[in-house]
Amino acid sequence: MITLCMDTSNIYLGLGLFKDDILIGQCFYPCFKKQSEEIFPELIKLLDSYNIKPLDIDEVVITRGPGSYTGIRIAMTIAKVFCKLGNKKLYTVNSLRLYAGKDDARIIIDARGKRIYTAKYKNGKEIEAPCIKEIKDLIIEDERIIGDGELIGKENYWPNYIENFILIRDEWKLEENIDLVVPEYLKESDSYMVK
Repeated sequence: MITLCMDTSNIYLGLGLFKDDILIGQCFYPCFKKQSEEIFPELIKLLDSYNIKPLDIDEVVITRGPGSYTGIRIAMTIAKVFCKLGNKKLYTVNSLRLYAGKDDARIIIDARGKRIYTAKYKNGKEIEAPCIKEIKDLIIEDERIIGDGELIGKENYWPNYIENFILIRDEWKLEENIDLVVPEYLKESDSYMVK
């Protein structure tokens, strides 16, 4: 079973290639606002490195957000076209859930306009559901922060989360109708404008 995992919902270009749930290859680096330019060359390089043809892929997993308005749509569009044409299974997973993996952590991602996307996990279980908050309304306890920590006076910390795709396999959502797959933004489109 060959699984292709993709995340372009935030500042990283994240690609993972798994064979029978074992990570065999990956691409993970900061690529904010350049994912659309770099995803195809990186994807081709990744597949070629392991002599895997696109039709060898059995399933695709992508993040559905929250995250960058345009970023989410990059991996989502590629996955939808590929799965539709190749009659492959498409799964989605929440971005914040992916970043947490099985760790104890608060995830913080810049949502612009003095807002953040945030969620809290303990032992990989959701303690606080993904939501959007004003930065000033966030109450931080003694928590490990993953993401844009600088927004709350902490260090930014982005671990390589590609292996987390498989760690949270039980939370993948099988998309029965690929045409209906849409990003999860957690906010209205007009709130993207800085006030």
